Amino acid sequence: MGAKIRVLIVDDSATVRRTLTDILSSDPAIEVMGAAADPYAAVRRIGEEAPDVITLDVEMPRMDGITFLRKLMSQHPIPVVMCSSLVEDGSETLMQALEAGAVDVILKPRLDTRQSLLDAQVRICDTVKAAARAKPRPRNHGTTGTGTGAARTRAPEPKLNADVMMPAPTLGGKAGGAMARTTERVVCIGASTGGTEALREVLEALPADSPGIVVVQHMPESFTAAFARRLDGLCEVTVREARDGDTVLRGQVLIAPGNRHMLLQRSGARYLVAVKDGPLVSRHRPSVDVLFRSAAHCAGANAVGVIMTGMGDDGATGLREMRDAGAFTLAQDEESCVVFGMPKEAIARGGAEKVVGLTSIAREMLRHDRS
Repeated sequence: MGAKIRVLIVDDSATVRRTLTDILSSDPAIEVMGAAADPYAAVRRIGEEAPDVITLDVEMPRMDGITFLRKLMSQHPIPVVMCSSLVEDGSETLMQALEAGAVDVILKPRLDTRQSLLDAQVRICDTVKAAARAKPRPRNHGTTGTGTGAARTRAPEPKLNADVMMPAPTLGGKAGGAMARTTERVVCIGASTGGTEALREVLEALPADSPGIVVVQHMPESFTAAFARRLDGLCEVTVREARDGDTVLRGQVLIAPGNRHMLLQRSGARYLVAVKDGPLVSRHRPSVDVLFRSAAHCAGANAVGVIMTGMGDDGATGLREMRDAGAFTLAQDEESCVVFGMPKEAIARGGAEKVVGLTSIAREMLRHDRS
């Protein structure tokens, strides 16, 4: 094993600092190098030793997290993970954090049940490890200068695959329930770390009559609605958070709600989505593997699968299942990924028919839609 990932926690709550320290320290690949109660204390700590990753609260005394993030990214880019209670009113603020250069967003862990704490432990540790591999770029924002005690954590439960949500497609490349090739396509996209800005770039390049698109982007509960609203205001296609039973329509993008799995289903000649509860799959909820497997089952050659930037292997097996069922499949290339994890695994497993840069993904989707 290489050197541990050194993390600096910046949060004005002593309880949150203790809880995050316990959670992160439970992972043998992570070392908490310190904690700061506000950005000014964080600057002093960074001056002594630069961390690999910073977890940063949004609302703090003396300087808010967004202002500090902008100053940091303009002067000394370090991978930053925003940590918030993420009430709906604050979700737009967290969108500003991603635009300012944050790698990802996590929810402050809830201590009400053992399962919620374990889920938080998996999400937080994986997000920090992904952030450590990210490639932050300097951002010029026109600024200069600068309760309940510690939670007891346990080892995460075994990693589950998409079998817990639905069976694997049958052997022989036949997609169960899928129609023969038709003129209508459905595009399934999966992304994680770095995906919020990558998705924006892809969707902004699409015309209003694009094929129906369903997206799993790893992000916290209640954040996806704000993410969809932001994209809807930027793109020619309509973008919104998916609801159970929504029909997949041309010119529309459905984003899986945070903390819910999304599956593609077929009713006659129509495609629709099912939004379901369930365990973490490939350590995520929503899971890209769940979406891709459902597309292999019901869409077959009528689907296009796209896997984009992110750490881990969620979606790698599902993309191969889609390709085996006749779908056209794409993977984002290493150079344009913030983290070349999920695409790398998909390529290694033979799931990607074509590997392209970020700026070529929309073009390839449209080319296949017209073929």
